[in-house]
Amino acid sequence: MTRSTNWRRSALKVATRRMNWSNVRLILGREVRDQLRDRRTLFMIAVLPLLLYPLMGMSFFQVVQFMQDHAIRVLVVGAPQSPSLPPLVDEDRFAADLFPEPEDARLLNVTVQPKESARQPDGLTPVERAREDMRKGDYDVVVYFAPTFDEQYQRFARDLARSRSGAGGGKGLRMAPVEVYPNLAKDASKAAHRRVSDALAKWREAIGRQNLEASQLPPTTAKPFEIATVDVAEQGQRKAALWSKILPFVLLIWALTGAFYPAIDLCAGEKERGTLETLLSSPAERIEIVWGKLLTVMLFSMATAILNLASMGVAGSFLLSQLDLPDFGPPPGLAIVWLLVALVPVSALFSALCLALAAFARSSKEGQYYLMPVMLVTMPLTILPMAPGVELSFGNSLIPVTGVILLLRAMLEGNYVDALPYIPLVVAVTLGCCWLAIRWATEQFNTESVLFRESERWGLGLWVRHLLRDREATPSFSEAMFCGVLILLIRFFMSFSVTVPQTFDDFVALVVVTQLVVIATPALLMAIMLTRSPAQTLQLRWPPFMAPIAAIVLAVVLHPTVNLLQMVVNRVYPINEGIAKQFDQLLLESGGLWAVLLVIAVIPAVCEELAFRGFILSGLRRGGHKWTAIVVSSIFFAATHAIFQQSLVAFAVGIVLAVLAIQSGSIWPAILFHITHNSLAVIVGRATLRLSDDAHWLHWLMNDPSAGGPLYHWPVIAGSVAASVAILYWFHRRPYARTAEESLHEAIEHQSAHWLPG
Repeated sequence: MTRSTNWRRSALKVATRRMNWSNVRLILGREVRDQLRDRRTLFMIAVLPLLLYPLMGMSFFQVVQFMQDHAIRVLVVGAPQSPSLPPLVDEDRFAADLFPEPEDARLLNVTVQPKESARQPDGLTPVERAREDMRKGDYDVVVYFAPTFDEQYQRFARDLARSRSGAGGGKGLRMAPVEVYPNLAKDASKAAHRRVSDALAKWREAIGRQNLEASQLPPTTAKPFEIATVDVAEQGQRKAALWSKILPFVLLIWALTGAFYPAIDLCAGEKERGTLETLLSSPAERIEIVWGKLLTVMLFSMATAILNLASMGVAGSFLLSQLDLPDFGPPPGLAIVWLLVALVPVSALFSALCLALAAFARSSKEGQYYLMPVMLVTMPLTILPMAPGVELSFGNSLIPVTGVILLLRAMLEGNYVDALPYIPLVVAVTLGCCWLAIRWATEQFNTESVLFRESERWGLGLWVRHLLRDREATPSFSEAMFCGVLILLIRFFMSFSVTVPQTFDDFVALVVVTQLVVIATPALLMAIMLTRSPAQTLQLRWPPFMAPIAAIVLAVVLHPTVNLLQMVVNRVYPINEGIAKQFDQLLLESGGLWAVLLVIAVIPAVCEELAFRGFILSGLRRGGHKWTAIVVSSIFFAATHAIFQQSLVAFAVGIVLAVLAIQSGSIWPAILFHITHNSLAVIVGRATLRLSDDAHWLHWLMNDPSAGGPLYHWPVIAGSVAASVAILYWFHRRPYARTAEESLHEAIEHQSAHWLPG
């Protein structure tokens, strides 16, 4: 009876904790009605798309009138007059047969100057004279023939005739070059240079054909075959390829824009209007309010994207009908289906992000400022798929937003078979990002200090006095973030002043300066100046007895797993072979072993742990979320590594290091783990250079690295995973000192998990 009663109570708790979708629908209806009453929202969502693209089309036709080809002014100095040469200049035009279309010759107005000496009467050389003429705006390009050009050609023809008759000669069949002087800093001169160069190339070909005929050789002698390009793509595929680069980009940008402004009005706007408190006091729970607002923002985000795509399609179809573009027509019909399918998760992702930022903002004005950071993060991910050579692959499909665009491109181009294996990866990554964004938005609504922040006036003097006077034992969340960003900025600007090390001594200098100046110094200075207890901030307390030993053992047993992870990362994102060889030469073949260990293992371990698991991790924990602090500190740690493939592995190792620092309450286990981990990488790297010897004793543990597979045998890797999980679980089970913010957050979560409505 007792067991049955407990089961009913558990079921009742689960049932009562389920979200009430009736409340969600009520909130959704309320928010949609409020947004539909807002004239600015209606204008941004419905009116602007209907007006924007037709106005852009009209502007295009107006601008085209100013983009017509204008007459190009060409000065030809010393034009050849020999009757044995094909005609180059016909009065004030180049010869019509030098252009694909005879009408193109009319675009070049030619002014011919007679033959002159190499130095002009005013003492200027031809280059100086041409520069002076173009500086005045008289000409767009100047063509200069040597004064003896006709004589040179006659001598060339005689040498060519003697070589044909076998009378010798022909060894010096070369003439002075025809010099063309453009001003490539100006677009008009650049276009003129291209047209004039094409005309001169045609004239040179005509001279070559004439010489072949004089030699009684067919014109095909110089070009025995033609290069024929046959495009195997159908016309529909070419059109789809063009649209596949445009439509996904437009879809994502307008989905983001359509989500941002309604989110600001629904959160920051309600704070200003004073209606947020009324909504929070209603029977609806916070999670139901979040979902109601989220669905509202999603609705307007999708509507904005759809209306913009529709308006762009109508205006674009009309525009294309007026232009003669055979390879550019309306998008394929299935494009609409794939775009609508992709729009749902993309809108959910952007809506959740914008909702969280809007909840964090104190006012609508502050919320507007957050649009630029969101765009700065999103734009590279949307532009990356447009780069040449970026195709849908396993590695690219794991990049948020980029994977969606690449998958859409493949689907729009009709490459369904190639895109099919990557659909689960893109869907999983996108849904995972949506889940994290929704959790973040929910967390913002569950934090009273975020929802009811008051506007404040900021002054530099007051802020500096506050930092120095009201110091606490450990840094704040903002100070930790500032320290991480400061390290990355210094690291970024320092990269422009250093060169790639060529010797081991150069590498030592680079590592020492980077670790001591760029990474350690900002963290130590901020710990001394901004905290009351630098020792507590940097977690310099002595750890429990077994923690350092367990950290060293963990570094040893985890090494095969990390090595396997590095191999997988290099397979997914191949590393430049030149960089890899240079890195191996510097680290494995230069200097003594102890010197390499000091530079690679000891110095980075101390400096990086003091910064990332010391100051930054201590400050991030003041936010109240242990795992958020672990992940963010690991991101900063990974970003300081110069090689992208190395950064991915460093992120995973950084999570392990942060767990050791938190669970042991000290930075020393993390330092010992770091030293052991880096030392093993150097020692094993040197040992693998001798693995080609079949009698080497490490063959029972490792494979031959030249085979291309994992370095360690699979049983060794399996044992590494099992032992690492066991040691990490031991650290996880250890009690650790929570910050006040973490204790408060856990208490709130514990209370909300056991609270029964009503």
